[in-house]
Amino acid sequence: MRRCLVWLRHDLRHRDHPALQAACADPESEVVAVYLRTPRQWELHDLGAARIAFEQAALPGLQADLAALNIALVVAEVADDTQIPAWMARHVAAWSIHHLYAHRAHEIDEQRRDAAVAAAVAEQACGMSLLDDVCLVPPGRVLTREGRPYTVFTPFKKAWLTHLAGVPAARGAPPPRQRCWLDGSAVTVPASQDSWTRFWPAGEAAALTRLERFIATDLSGYAVARDHPESDGSSRLSPYLAVGNISVRQCLQALRRHGSGDASGAASWLNELCWRDFYRHILAAFPRVCRHQAFLGATDALPWRHDTGDFARWCEGRTGFPIVDAGLRQLREQAWMHNRLRMICASFLAKDLFIDWRWGERHFMRHLLDADLAANNGGWQWCASTGNDAVPYFRVFNPVLQSRRFDPQGDFIRRYVPELATLDARSIHAPDAAMLRARGIDYPPPMLDHAQARTRVIAHFRGLRTLNAAQMSLFSAT
Repeated sequence: MRRCLVWLRHDLRHRDHPALQAACADPESEVVAVYLRTPRQWELHDLGAARIAFEQAALPGLQADLAALNIALVVAEVADDTQIPAWMARHVAAWSIHHLYAHRAHEIDEQRRDAAVAAAVAEQACGMSLLDDVCLVPPGRVLTREGRPYTVFTPFKKAWLTHLAGVPAARGAPPPRQRCWLDGSAVTVPASQDSWTRFWPAGEAAALTRLERFIATDLSGYAVARDHPESDGSSRLSPYLAVGNISVRQCLQALRRHGSGDASGAASWLNELCWRDFYRHILAAFPRVCRHQAFLGATDALPWRHDTGDFARWCEGRTGFPIVDAGLRQLREQAWMHNRLRMICASFLAKDLFIDWRWGERHFMRHLLDADLAANNGGWQWCASTGNDAVPYFRVFNPVLQSRRFDPQGDFIRRYVPELATLDARSIHAPDAAMLRARGIDYPPPMLDHAQARTRVIAHFRGLRTLNAAQMSLFSAT
């Protein structure tokens, strides 16, 4: 009898799960799954309470789904990743495990952890296999003619699209085992009273429901609605993808199966799935971005500000720019922020306030349900003009113009900055201080003059004498 162990990380589902499928390939095999809580590691990697709670809330449902397949889910706790190799070695020996399956991680710390685990279980005569799961096209397969990773999105996407035909179809649940030799203790998760729970029911079933609803009702208008926060036209699947309640292959398969009445909606969402792969390919090929380093190293010479007072006002949504404040208050309420607002808020911190983009990156990681190193780092470096395929340094989002364009009636602002709810659609984007005083409205004045801030940041970038021609071409490529 062959016994297999499936190590669950950020892949908390039982459908379309390559590691689980591989463990169950032999109909005679006995399979157990394990999930390890690592509170110290979560702290080291800036995972916040909401993200951790959202992940944990998926465990009871997953345990029930696996129990129906005669697969026990064991949930245990170690302090951090350094303790995992010894834990695995003890348990593969105690349980007589022949093979350990997991999904491949691309972050540098996680790769080192997995290598240590493989060595530890090998001493117990247990093999280990890492399977690709998190990307549609795994890192290392989309390369230039010279065999190098792409660092600019548009040519990456052109090459990436040629690989999509080879993406395997999403699969259902694996076949049930004949028996389970191990009982997993019931997983209990404290009920969360946080406000985000109203918006994000946890678990695999909720993820699949949201996917089907998005494809059926929102995909056709996605190309336009995705940029308007008041219309809530985004898929809102990112938290489920972050913890693996749903696979990206299931997203692609649903997109292909249902199509769209408006082809631009399908193309636009596929483009977002491509961006998701792109940032993971960058993370795998250039590990320095895992270490809080700028992709364009020369930009580390910029005299970033480290003003804790200004940063606190930004975090709290008290900048005096309504669309920025609305986005940051949405983050506080929902543990999520609309993508257009992420760009506006990130640009405001890194360009207008000229505060170190890493401060903002860490703040998002600590507060987002969909906290994901590759996507978060890639997005912040794009906005800060420090990354690959970065927004040109001279492009600085004007928060007032962005507000008028993407929240024209001010409906989103009214929801999250209710003190401005009585203002008309013209005034709400840049309220006049005298008018606010006359109406008795308590709202802070703008922290800065945007035009002056734009001039300052452009001057700093132009002053980087060490930027070479290749780096400057990256700025201009977008």
